[in-house]
Amino acid sequence: MPVWLSGAFELGLLYSLMALGVYITFRILDFPDLTVDASFTTGAGVAAVMITNGTSPWLACLAAFGAGAAAGAVTGLLHTKGKINGLLSGILMMIALYSINMRIMGVPNIALMGADIETVFTSVDVLVLMPIIVIIIKLLLDLFFRTDLGLSLRATGDNERMIRSFGTNTDTTKILGIALSNGLVALSGSFIAQQSGFADIQMGVGMIVIGLASVIIGEALFGARTIFRATLAVVLGSIVYRIIIGLAYRSDFLEASDLKLITAVIVIIALVFPSIQKSWRQKNLARRRTVDLLAGMNGTNAEAKGGER
Repeated sequence: MPVWLSGAFELGLLYSLMALGVYITFRILDFPDLTVDASFTTGAGVAAVMITNGTSPWLACLAAFGAGAAAGAVTGLLHTKGKINGLLSGILMMIALYSINMRIMGVPNIALMGADIETVFTSVDVLVLMPIIVIIIKLLLDLFFRTDLGLSLRATGDNERMIRSFGTNTDTTKILGIALSNGLVALSGSFIAQQSGFADIQMGVGMIVIGLASVIIGEALFGARTIFRATLAVVLGSIVYRIIIGLAYRSDFLEASDLKLITAVIVIIALVFPSIQKSWRQKNLARRRTVDLLAGMNGTNAEAKGGER
């Protein structure tokens, strides 16, 4: 396997946890959560600080998940209890987390390199460990969404008013879903920091767009009829996205600074393509119906002429 392709698989698996988190808010809850851009850095910062202070890297990952979930819960509280618009509540939390992340890290950049620093990838390769972690988390999510609480969370995104009429507290399900989403995003950030060897205060910028790109590409290519298939599509979409980015970088006219532009173009294509495909199918269906109608009319006219004779 070429080096660039194996690197794309590595990054795709590492970012797939973040994409799963975005899927929960974007698709299941239908909630535009911009907390993601900051909670990703929160996870990376918490893990980096704990690891450099001698804490077990696995415990640091767990703490990163908890920190991200706490940030997501605050966003949910602002929206549900504070009655703040969902988009605005995410923006407010994202802004607040920038200062909080600086407090956590102490400095804008923390290095995770050195003989005395141990990460989860010190003794195990990324391509060996990450598939196991991603599969376990994907299956756990599938099981959770089949429980009563998980079904309530899914129903909240589909029809909040209906599920509230059955006595479900939709505020609780929203807070839980947003917390779980940002917990996964922060966990992804902690793994990225350990894989790249540093945590930076700006590393979460644009994560929401990357997550959306992975979700949309996965759904467009692999479908999302069931939860099992949808979560699998998100993971595969994250890998496909990184392969596309890798192919783009191998071209002669693109530079590293064009990453955001490439991502935007990919998202636009992924969003527009299903609409074009649907319109094309409808036009074909309309043409077939017109042809069938004309054929039926011609047959009727022929029968009428034959009767007159």
